[in-house]
Amino acid sequence: MTDPLPFIAGLPKAELHVHHVGSASPRIVAELAARHPDSKVPTDPEALVDYFVFTDFAHFIEVYLSVVDLIRTPEDVRLLTYEVARDMARQNIRYAELTVTPFSSTRRGIDEKAFMAAIEDARLAAESELGVILRWCFDIPGEAGLEAAEETARLAVDLRPEGLVSFGLGGPEIGVGRAQFKPYFDRAIAAGLHSVPHAGETTGPQTIWDALRELRAERIGHGTSAPQDPELLAYLAEHRIPLEVCPTSNIATRAVTDIDRHPIREMVAAGVLVTVNSDDPPMFGTDLNQEYAVAARLLELDERGIAELAKNAVEASFLDAAGKARIAAEIDEYTAAWLAR
Repeated sequence: MTDPLPFIAGLPKAELHVHHVGSASPRIVAELAARHPDSKVPTDPEALVDYFVFTDFAHFIEVYLSVVDLIRTPEDVRLLTYEVARDMARQNIRYAELTVTPFSSTRRGIDEKAFMAAIEDARLAAESELGVILRWCFDIPGEAGLEAAEETARLAVDLRPEGLVSFGLGGPEIGVGRAQFKPYFDRAIAAGLHSVPHAGETTGPQTIWDALRELRAERIGHGTSAPQDPELLAYLAEHRIPLEVCPTSNIATRAVTDIDRHPIREMVAAGVLVTVNSDDPPMFGTDLNQEYAVAARLLELDERGIAELAKNAVEASFLDAAGKARIAAEIDEYTAAWLAR
């Protein structure tokens, strides 16, 4: 394909690895920064382009947290959430599991019940007004330690909002072992939530093994280092444990040095169920459509191949069976109509 973007733009899609705050567009970040002038975040959307250039993963976390600090009221939470869904609707994203870090907001003084009400109000409005189905993954910010793990587990289990489907672990991996979070994942899993930790993004395959064995991961966030261990790749393929791959993110945070050497090829060649995602799209100057275009080039996919990649995300999602069947049928119908032109 000379240019896959026209096909991708209209393709119905699901997204499984995309962060709540990290999805704030420059327009919304600038608006929030103007509301809170004590922040160092630029209030000019154009200046945010330079602000979102990262030297390494640690610098990315620093910038990310400065944007998190702009979310200070339930009104901020509601605005952010609905606007993220609006951007998704423009890309024909039908379903998304948005990674939310409630600890970052509650520790900044937002009432926990008001926080839950804000995201749920935005979720219901997004579905009825925009046609975008949102579900939540509550994740532990790993850099904040076990205090954050305890609080996130409590919020997830005791105040569980209707849209919550999974429990995750994000933030830096280096020096933040997965095993220490086992009791909190056990609690979440016992409450019926799915386990979806980040692992193997900036560390080696052992972190992925730890996520599988200690946290009972059902999907792996990133998993970039998985191809370094053939046994691990074979295990992921055999057990149909999906990888949530975010190509541009990996380049932006320096987890991968060269997009043409991205390990997505080895993952697919090994038979692993790969999904394509945008992670923190405005911060990385991308969106889900662009990530599909990158993957299509790396994997040398035509329209049918891109459609199958989109169906991978539907299969790997925690949407109910009827919802999965509906979106998969939309993908097939769209692809058939496109090819019949």
